[in-house]
Formats: sequence, C-alpha cells, structure tokens
Amino acid sequence: MPKRILFLSFYFEPDLCAGSFRNSPLAYELALQAKSLDAEIDVITTLPNRYSTYNAEAPEYEKRENLTISRIRIPGHQSGIKDQINSYRVYFTAARKLIKNKHYDLVYASSSRLFTAYLGYRIASERGLPLYLDIRDIFVDTIKDVFPNPLVKNLVLPFMAFIEKRTFSYATHINLISGGFKDYFQKFKVPSVTEFSNGIDPVFLEAPKENISGNSKSRTILYAGNIGEGQGLHKVVPETAKALGDDGFHFKIIGDGGAKSKLVKALDGIPNVELLPPVSREMLIREYNAADFLFMHLNDYDAFKKVLPSKVFELGVFPKPLIAGVNGYSRSFVEKNLPGSILIEPCNAKEFIEKVRNYKFESPLDRSAFIDSYKREMINQKMAASILSCL
Repeated sequence: MPKRILFLSFYFEPDLCAGSFRNSPLAYELALQAKSLDAEIDVITTLPNRYSTYNAEAPEYEKRENLTISRIRIPGHQSGIKDQINSYRVYFTAARKLIKNKHYDLVYASSSRLFTAYLGYRIASERGLPLYLDIRDIFVDTIKDVFPNPLVKNLVLPFMAFIEKRTFSYATHINLISGGFKDYFQKFKVPSVTEFSNGIDPVFLEAPKENISGNSKSRTILYAGNIGEGQGLHKVVPETAKALGDDGFHFKIIGDGGAKSKLVKALDGIPNVELLPPVSREMLIREYNAADFLFMHLNDYDAFKKVLPSKVFELGVFPKPLIAGVNGYSRSFVEKNLPGSILIEPCNAKEFIEKVRNYKFESPLDRSAFIDSYKREMINQKMAASILSCL
C-alpha cells in the first residue's frame, strides 16, 4: 500500500490570500518529491471564499497524478468573526467525513487560525499518526489584542489556550513562518522545529519591473491586500491622505475585508483615495508597476511584533520604495533586507506624512540579495523534504 499524506489547508488556489499562495505550490512540490517514495497527497481545502467581492471558479475534486484536491463548499461570508467560525465549523465537519474510510501515514496542517491546526491534531491523535504543523499566526496571542472584550478574555481565551496546548504539544514537528514566534513556542514540548518563511512567488519574479523616477507631480501610494482589524488602515490612511492631498499624493487601496466599512466611513469627504475590489495577480502586477510607493501596514498590537507578513515578499521584489508600518520582527526584517524602505510606527499618521514628504528617490533600488535568498520555489523544496522526513 502506498504511503499517503493528508494535507489540510483552509485556503488553496485559485483563492487570493496568503494561505493559498503558500500552500498551493507547496502541495505541488510535495507531490513531486513524494513520487520517489511512491507516496500520495490528499489536499482537503475549501472552494474559493476569501472575499465575497472576488469570485473564481474551481472544481470540487481534482486528480493530478499522485495529488488529489478536494474542495469543500462553505457558506458565503463577509469576514466577520461569526461568519468565520461557521465557515471553519463546516470545513471541520466535512473534512472528517471525507477521510472517514481512508488510510493515512502523516497529517500536515497549515494554520493561521487555530482550528485548522486543531483539525489536524484531532485526526492525527485519534489515529496515532505523526502531525506536521505549519504555523502562520499565533491565534491565542492575536485574539487578546483584536478582541479586547472582557467576555472573550475570561471565557474564550482559556478554552483556546487549552486547545492550543493540546494541539502544539502533540505535534511531531512544527514549522514557524516567522522567527519572531520562537520564544512563544518554547513552552511547548515539540521534538523538532523549523523556520521556513514565506517566499517570493515565480509570478512576481518573472514579471517585468518598472522603476519610478520620482519626478512626477502626482504620486500614487498603493495598498493591496486584506482590509481587516489586523491591518488597521482606518487608523492611519484617512489622516495621512488628507494631509498629503495638497502635495499631489493619491492613495489607491485594492482589497476587501472585515474592517473595510470602518475605512470607508473614515474616508468620507477625502477625495484622493480610490477604493477598488480584489483583482487577479496579473492585474496586481500592473498596479504595482504603475505605483510610486508600495504600502503595507499592521495594526498597533503587541502580537503583531512577532509576525512576518507574506506581503513583504511580494512587495519587496519591485524596485519601488516600500512604506512599512510595522514593528518588532517585521521591522527588523525590512530594515535588513529591503533597502530604500520607509519604516513608520504602526498607526502613526504624523510620521507617515513627514517621511513620505521628505523621501528622496534612489533609482534603481537594488533588491537582488533579497530576491536570491527568498525564492518561494527554493523554500518549498526544503520544506517538502522536511515534511516527507516525518513519514
């Protein structure tokens, strides 16, 4: 009987989000390497659902040599917490039904929300299987900041911390997507830990790049990605855009998310901000090339000092000044790897305004060392080999 690996990822191609961009190419690389071991990979994921404003067609079942992909249909949602809980509940229940009569030798689970990791734990522990976890976020740590409600802290957090301890302590191997997570995981008894980060996808490596001279009187600051509480755009963009409008700066924000309504409300009466729905990666590359500044931002939460957003690897490829409103590990990473960046404190509009106004363009920006070190293909090859070593 061939070896079989269960691969759990809530998001998968053609969905538009970090979980999909990370796990889709990893699954294909894992299947490629698994051929030499006569091993098969079963991916259980969801049909595209990241944004209600972006629709992409995908089959519920695919078979590609030794790789199968099963996509579960989940209820439509608007990225609210209740919608997300219901979506994960449907995924959790349906995934267990799909594998009920199947044999596996290893479970892999990629988790930015704790429940995908917990699903992997339940399946692996019930069957006595090794569990390989890929941790993209520390959910319990984050929820303390994002949901400060006393009811959450007193009732939900202890329960989540219990699940977290059971899940992480069972794992055979844990990969941390950010080196900033290391201290947090020292309290769990895990046999082995790696730090395979996100990386630069080939679509961005191969795309034509356009430099900006900085001589134009009108300059565009582009943000593309999720618009949630974690990004906190409503705390910094309105004040910044209003102040920079007279200087010829224009904000373009592409994306969707649970906090978009807050941003729309805060932007009322500010004319130099354009809001657009999510777009394909091909269209996104055109937008990156047309912009003068590329912008990423995390809310001013302590938990976010540990993370390393995947957006760093996407934006860092383009020879444009990166405005990074981040702290902690992310700030150190940008400072070390991406010359020509503008670092600001999260949610600090005053600093944002001052540094952008005084920025001196350097052309061209040399990001070659960064690109050579963080190609997604190279990272996936190493991580796939790490997963197979647990068989």
